[in-house]
Amino acid sequence: MNKISILLLAVFICSYVYSQQPSFVDGYHGGIYGHYPVKWKTQFIVDQLTMHPDWRICMEIEPETWDTVQVQTPEAYRQFKNLTASEQVEFTNPTYAQPYCYNISGESIIRQFQYGISKINKHFPEVSFLTYSVEEPCFTSCLPQILKSLGFKYAVLKCPNTCWGGYTSAYGGELVNWIGTDGTSILTVPRYACEKLERGSTWQTTAWGNSEEYLNACRDAGIEHPVGMCFQDAGWKNGPWLGSGKKIKNNSKYVRWKDYIENISIGKTDDDYHFSQEDMRVNLMWGSQVLQKIAQEVRIAENKIVMAEKMSVIAHLENGYSYAQADVDEAWRTLMLAQHHDSWIVPYNGLHRYGTWADAIKRWTDQTNTIADKITEASVRSFDQGNMPVDSQQGYIRVYNTLGIQRTEMMNILLPDEYADDELDVCNWKGKKIGYSIEREGEKTRLFFEAEVPPFGYSTYRIKQKKSGKRTVSGGQCAVNEREYIVENELYKIVFDLSKGGIIKSLIAKKEGNKDFAKQSGEYALGELRGYFYEEEKFRSSTETPAKMTVLRNNCYETKVKIEGEIATHPFTQIVTLARGDKRIDFDLTINWRKNVGIGEYRETHWRDNRRAYCDDRFKLSVLFPVDLGSPRIYKNAPFDVCESKLDNTFFNTWDQIKHNIILNWVDLAEQKGDYALALLSDHTTSYSHGEDYPLGLTAQYSGPGLWGPDYKITGPLKMKYAIIPHRGKWDKACIATSSDCWNEPLLGSYHSSAELESKSFVDLRNTGYQISAAGLQDGKIMLRLFNAEGDNAQRKITLNMPLSQIEEVDLNGNCLEQKKIKTRAGKTEMIVSMPRFGIKTFVLN
Repeated sequence: MNKISILLLAVFICSYVYSQQPSFVDGYHGGIYGHYPVKWKTQFIVDQLTMHPDWRICMEIEPETWDTVQVQTPEAYRQFKNLTASEQVEFTNPTYAQPYCYNISGESIIRQFQYGISKINKHFPEVSFLTYSVEEPCFTSCLPQILKSLGFKYAVLKCPNTCWGGYTSAYGGELVNWIGTDGTSILTVPRYACEKLERGSTWQTTAWGNSEEYLNACRDAGIEHPVGMCFQDAGWKNGPWLGSGKKIKNNSKYVRWKDYIENISIGKTDDDYHFSQEDMRVNLMWGSQVLQKIAQEVRIAENKIVMAEKMSVIAHLENGYSYAQADVDEAWRTLMLAQHHDSWIVPYNGLHRYGTWADAIKRWTDQTNTIADKITEASVRSFDQGNMPVDSQQGYIRVYNTLGIQRTEMMNILLPDEYADDELDVCNWKGKKIGYSIEREGEKTRLFFEAEVPPFGYSTYRIKQKKSGKRTVSGGQCAVNEREYIVENELYKIVFDLSKGGIIKSLIAKKEGNKDFAKQSGEYALGELRGYFYEEEKFRSSTETPAKMTVLRNNCYETKVKIEGEIATHPFTQIVTLARGDKRIDFDLTINWRKNVGIGEYRETHWRDNRRAYCDDRFKLSVLFPVDLGSPRIYKNAPFDVCESKLDNTFFNTWDQIKHNIILNWVDLAEQKGDYALALLSDHTTSYSHGEDYPLGLTAQYSGPGLWGPDYKITGPLKMKYAIIPHRGKWDKACIATSSDCWNEPLLGSYHSSAELESKSFVDLRNTGYQISAAGLQDGKIMLRLFNAEGDNAQRKITLNMPLSQIEEVDLNGNCLEQKKIKTRAGKTEMIVSMPRFGIKTFVLN
């Protein structure tokens, strides 16, 4: 053999050995709020990278961590900063607080990335973000379009070492094209179909350590370039996870994700992975009181800050109001921290000086709410017109709508004391008198009327005192003594059975063919509270004890009744509200627990067991909705998505059999061959239950040991709100997403002693199926983000009732994608927009 042949053979052998060498992605996960020992960690990372020049790491560190590191260990910070642009380091998750993503709003996810990227680039300007990879199951189905709009090229769906709260479905081989809800594709390393859950573990997949068994399984599956992964907890004092030098496990090669995908993997694929939200197999302590409160606090703060930003835009367009950007930034900062994954999975853990995570979330969301309320109040005050004459006999009510659709809804507002006794005339912005109702509320007077408000704008109503004598005020409470009681308005006739705890015996939707949605036979009742009290070793139900009812309000605009009953000797109160013209029926539930009791399948004693007591929601206390629907299927919303469930049921009781059973904002139970459906809305992210022989149920309470062993006790009253919407047609035809938006962003009202009698709209999305995901002020311009919730991909006309010189479509980094063609006339601007269903687009208005 000549020298050239020998050389070629050697090159071939080296190339073959290299191609067969398994890859491993190492790194660190955590941060100043998770785990990051500031005094030594950064210097330790620098030293380890210097000692092991072949080591590569991916960084998933909370961006705010670097503020503290820079102050407390400046030399280590400087040294690490020099390494951030080297071939040894890649930043893979820049979100501000590492949220799970599936449990918060789509707009929150966008802000997590935007604020996080800005913070990291403030410290490390040369860092770019190409690969999204995390150690916890921080995924959701809409991520591809968000990632691509931020400039990411790749994603990783593995989370091998921290699957306590869940994992993604196993699918595919070396690479897949992760197809998002809107059709966006991103090249992705999946959790391989052969990447099994680790035997004897309840938190790992086989990819966590590049074992020979894992690598052989990959090769048997045809994966030519297998890769394992472990992002170490930043609190651990470990260097290279698999060892170093000759001792490295299975001759593995440390790589960054970017390098693996671009230089080692097959580089492309024809395997399109249409990742459903049900591929998120996640299971937290749904129903536990601590998690329920966290989820409610986060939801309230999400709604408040988004509405505050929108209100500020309306006020800015009307009278030039602007908020302080630092205030909005701080409001989002504290909300984002409350969305940290640790707050949801370890709420009882201590968090530095903040107490527990649960304590911190209350403090953080209170801060967000305080700032949001201040911005909203300032926006409203900016409408005061001190230069107008004031008539002591009359005043004005402004009603504001932060959605992009016209709304006709019931409005109620407390009036100043001077309106307490006299008769009133109420007229709309056209000067036309409208009907109203007045009720006494303690020493105050509340006005009820039907408000018509244009898209993203406001309407003004005038109230004027009449001199025709004293007014008779209605609204006294009335106790109900009957066994059954009928509550009725122009949309519904509801029969409550008080002998069975106040369950709904009949729910007739008058405008839906007089369909009775309540199932008339079977084991369960509509509105029943039911759960397994394991200390008593039996199921208990609210139907066991009679209830009493009080009519709180019964005028032509609103009917409100209070049901008082018991569940296993614990008193509960449920307030049910019907509003004129509103298909939504609202429920406000309070259970005043007398003491902590165990509710769930059994009392768990071994928290590492595969079988878990808190998984099967049929045993938790639930509100049940047995409805008369033929072979219904579940549709459920997710961040920038609606998923049609493919599950036969939601039931599981082991860690390795998790099913997606999460209600973010709503689920819709719809007949497949018929036309009837029932939507259920929740005031917080939680779980639901449903199966062929089991009704739709909303999880209300779990009490007992859970993740890592803490006892998730009942510590106070349960308080939750939910709503139902009986309807016809699928969720999109019935505009359930829009109804949910109306529930989360209610009309706002304010009283003014003087005002112009007018109605104005600034952004009109009628007949588009679009929603305003966000609207805010940025550097003197208006940012408008639209989400196609219910429409198709046809071209749609957007009307902006303002004269504009320019509209730019931008990506989520603010880079201009297109100068939109616009038509401006008579003070209005029109543009044509087209995007797929579940797509988002962002515009800057000049």
